[in-house]
Amino acid sequence: MSGGIVYAVDPSLSAAEFRRVLVSSGLAPRRPADDIDRLARMLAAADLIVTARVLTPERTLVGVARVLTDFSYCAYVSDLAVDKAQQGRGIGRRLLDTVREKVGPECSVLLTAAPGAVSFYERIGMPRVEHAFRYDKER
Repeated sequence: MSGGIVYAVDPSLSAAEFRRVLVSSGLAPRRPADDIDRLARMLAAADLIVTARVLTPERTLVGVARVLTDFSYCAYVSDLAVDKAQQGRGIGRRLLDTVREKVGPECSVLLTAAPGAVSFYERIGMPRVEHAFRYDKER
């Protein structure tokens, strides 16, 4: 727990809650947010899901990190989303810290930053990878 926020591994995160944080974070245009079945498949295939929830009786979801990993060598943070109303409170950094803790010291943690998020990763001191390549999805 930190600043009224509780962080946890949550393998049973619902697609509806995931969608809500994608929308509230501004990531929805870059994700299939209107395809709840596809969001459910994305969650089901994740190896690690870390959530940030406001410490109230409702435990409202305000952040999520969805990770694909082998827990041995690498971990890809496929989604890092924090509700815009909660940004600036250290939630994204804490989600990444929790991911790093859960995957362990043998894993590299990598991600592709959304265009508007590059300064966040620079600000928290996450090293930039110079030699990376990517095929974009077709749909």
